[in-house]
Amino acid sequence: MDLGNIRLSQTDIIADLISKIALRDRKAFDTLYSHTSSKLFGVLCRLLTDRVEAEDALQEVYVRIWQKADRFATQDASAMSWVYAIARNHAIDRLRTRKTDTSPIDDMADFLADDAKSPEQNAVASGEAAAVEHCMEKLGELKADAVRAAYMEGYSYQELSDRYKIPLNTMRTWLRRSLQSLRACLEER
Repeated sequence: MDLGNIRLSQTDIIADLISKIALRDRKAFDTLYSHTSSKLFGVLCRLLTDRVEAEDALQEVYVRIWQKADRFATQDASAMSWVYAIARNHAIDRLRTRKTDTSPIDDMADFLADDAKSPEQNAVASGEAAAVEHCMEKLGELKADAVRAAYMEGYSYQELSDRYKIPLNTMRTWLRRSLQSLRACLEER
């Protein structure tokens, strides 16, 4: 972000957005979400190991950010560290809840359940994975790597733009067109 001749770092931008959110600025909240949501989603996916639960947790994390923005103190921690801490603590709370929700009988039932996939289910899953990999190869190495980094590892558009040394809007276009190509390729199969 450029304010006249002053160039703000990513940390300064996030801190500024949090300060505005403390004043209930919805536009700043939307901007913070677009700058940080993919990264936080990646963190939550890694911690919770369940994509659906991570999606739910992500929404709850942003509710907490909205509610607690007035408690952010710029001198105590970096803005992204504060945002990560909220996400991490929320994920830990969810993991603790998971552990207390089960009883020994539930654990035994899970142990006794036959979770093995049938040969047919394994074949379908293997075929789908092969189809996705085939379509990813059609994108080309750079674009396939960018798609994996964005949607599987949680990198933001800005981080990918910096990584590949291309303009931010070009990265957005790459990812949008790559997803469209993947969808079309998968529909052909």
